[in-house]
Amino acid sequence: MKNHNYAVIMAGGVGSRFWPVSKQSNPKQFQDILGSGKTLIQNTFNRLNRFIPAENILVLTNAIYKDIVMEQLPEISSSQVVLEPIMRNTAPCILLAAMKIHKMDPDARMLVAPSDHWIQEEDLFEQDMCMAFEEAEKGERLITFGIKPHFPNTGYGYIQYDHNKTEQVYDVQRFTEKPDFQTAQSFLNQGNYLWNSGIFVWKAQTILNKFEKLLPDMFRLFEIGQEFYNKPHETNFLRSHYQYAENISIDYAIIENSEEVMVIPASFSWNDLGTWCSLEDELPGDAESNTVVNSRFIPVEATGNIIRTESNKVVLVDGLKDYMILENDEVLLIVPKEKEQQIKNIRNEVIERYGVQFA
Repeated sequence: MKNHNYAVIMAGGVGSRFWPVSKQSNPKQFQDILGSGKTLIQNTFNRLNRFIPAENILVLTNAIYKDIVMEQLPEISSSQVVLEPIMRNTAPCILLAAMKIHKMDPDARMLVAPSDHWIQEEDLFEQDMCMAFEEAEKGERLITFGIKPHFPNTGYGYIQYDHNKTEQVYDVQRFTEKPDFQTAQSFLNQGNYLWNSGIFVWKAQTILNKFEKLLPDMFRLFEIGQEFYNKPHETNFLRSHYQYAENISIDYAIIENSEEVMVIPASFSWNDLGTWCSLEDELPGDAESNTVVNSRFIPVEATGNIIRTESNKVVLVDGLKDYMILENDEVLLIVPKEKEQQIKNIRNEVIERYGVQFA
């Protein structure tokens, strides 16, 4: 019996907020950021492969990452690695994946997931995703997953829903992109807002219908390549056409403008690992509240620091509080944790001064 469930792993980002460990040549999705023994994309693939056959999982990434994807995911074939010839936002790559999957299986249901999220409760994740696959069959539903907010985070989008009903799947009332602190606090007080996880489920035909209606120019651009999808000439088609796709996210282009958008409040815990300080939510600190990855750490009046080095290096820190000490083979970065949102600017300054090899 054919399995109609498919997954798309989005793995094209650079992850510059995790610089210097995450670089353009080796972004964070291909790194073992938390010291778990597997990279983030390997953890994502294994989590999906629990309930989706390996041959039904596609990886969307930039062409420069093909070799590293194949090295880290030997379970898949090269035909399952969809290569973007130029970096674009999420709408073009999801449309491309939907067309490829629909051509393979007109009855397909798609799960779209980022490659760099950290989710440990895999049984609950599987349970929620399987429920979403069933819900996606009801009409033209687009299913997203919301995370119960723990604090007024200004770095996430929020989903408003009707929490007075006792259901497992709710109508989305409104999306709000990255509010200010006061607005985020009011959302928490109201109790009917969830963080937007960026994980989606829908029928392939449904999302194609949405693109044809809401983004017709992009739909026609990719529809031209129907005869080439899943065949050797697909690469040449994408090289000549992909650059003309609008650089827009699936949220702005489709989700926020569609009817029948539903949200499932996630049963599983979730962390998008957006900044270095997010490691503190997932890893136990030592007696002095230092968070240590890949290091043999000796604290001397050192508290609340984040230390992440290469090759299990010995690190002695004396007299520092609330700092980040981060390195790769070329760069050692020591900055206050309060500047975690400025990592991109620091990276750019280093590149400007010493060259692109540090990117």
